[in-house]
Amino acid sequence: MFEGKTVWITGASSGIGAALAKAFADAGAKLVLSGRREDALAEVAGTVGAARCLVLPFETTDYDALSDKVEAALDLTGAVDVLVNNAGISQRSLAVDTDFDVYRRIVEVDLLAPIALTQRLLPHLIEREQSWVVNISSVAGKIGVPMRTAYCAAKHGLIGYGDALRAECAMHGLSLLTVAPGSVRTNVSRNALSGNGSRRGVSDKAIDEGLEPDAVAARIVEALEKGEREIVIADGREAELPSLRATSPDRVFDLMARLVSEGYAQRMEAS
Repeated sequence: MFEGKTVWITGASSGIGAALAKAFADAGAKLVLSGRREDALAEVAGTVGAARCLVLPFETTDYDALSDKVEAALDLTGAVDVLVNNAGISQRSLAVDTDFDVYRRIVEVDLLAPIALTQRLLPHLIEREQSWVVNISSVAGKIGVPMRTAYCAAKHGLIGYGDALRAECAMHGLSLLTVAPGSVRTNVSRNALSGNGSRRGVSDKAIDEGLEPDAVAARIVEALEKGEREIVIADGREAELPSLRATSPDRVFDLMARLVSEGYAQRMEAS
């Protein structure tokens, strides 16, 4: 299905993004790998076959540079068939302790930046008549998780944008897959912002015991091959929460409140 197709992945230097690069390369795709760190992107390209990769580093919130980056990608590859909006940043802080600049930063990176890139590439994707957008949201984009108010706001918003875009573009052959991962064994918690905007620097037990990125990437490729439009990739209670939120929202609200009242924030801060 992806043999000879070009897949553009943001946040491709590590975690789910790097795993997706390998999965799509194994499926025969050519790759555009983006992120902030050129050296890390080059390392990923080396592991999947540098000859089939274009390393295109940039800061996703540098909107003034987007047109040049899109033109560079199209000039060098000829076409982009799949856009994977994966770049993002998380949060670990109570709302009452969180500076507004943290909200601004996370919404910029996790919501406005993927919208900006998608919008800039959208005419080309529609012109292809068979193309895909993959938005990496989160279980936290389906339910409200404590200590992630900014992250939840951005990831909920990404799902809403994707749902509306899917409806508008289906007739043009553009498919949109929303992915809601739970805990995945990446650096997401270490790189998360604290209430003052500093890097948290430590991981969570749930993240350390989470799913392997390669398993998540394989499930995403499978979902595209099956034509699925939204998937949750999680284990245990995390896998159940989105459906429970839809059918019994009060139970989820009470569960999240109970987590906080029983010391969830204190445990997180101590980790």
